[in-house]
Amino acid sequence: MNEPDSCSIFTHRHQGKIIQSHKEKNQRKQSGQRPAFRAVLQKSALAFLAMAPLLLGVIGLVGLFQVIVTPKMLTALFRGNSLLVDTLLGTLTGSIAAGNPIVSYLLGGELLDNGISLYAVTAFILSWVTLGFVQLPAELEVFGGKFTLYRNILSFIFTMFIAVLTTLTLQVLS
Repeated sequence: MNEPDSCSIFTHRHQGKIIQSHKEKNQRKQSGQRPAFRAVLQKSALAFLAMAPLLLGVIGLVGLFQVIVTPKMLTALFRGNSLLVDTLLGTLTGSIAAGNPIVSYLLGGELLDNGISLYAVTAFILSWVTLGFVQLPAELEVFGGKFTLYRNILSFIFTMFIAVLTTLTLQVLS
């Protein structure tokens, strides 16, 4: 059996992924070579294509939520509740009805015009953008369970905290 010479580049398959051998990595380190741009571009394109169905599903669900959840439905949730209840409801509602920031600002303006408290609207906008139960499957796939859990728990806590601080700051400044 012929042994490949030390200058040759070879790969082997392991669980569906191409893994470079230690020889190739050591050769690159020693010679200062970087992978060819075309190879890097091809690898990135394949990774994107593998994630495309998941991303399209998330985009579809977000669009569906934006159509189903109307400002009137949200206005019905936030009628005269206390600071803590409004902030909690705003955070929960925003995290369920995830979307993009531009839509959240428009929706936040509509909610304020309908008499919703600033605590609820601020929490809603923050959680609309930073949290999102709709995106959980994609986030789990890309980042893993532990990171996703920690990120969402911390985002939930800090969304409520920042919403209260932002509203109190605006009250002090005005």
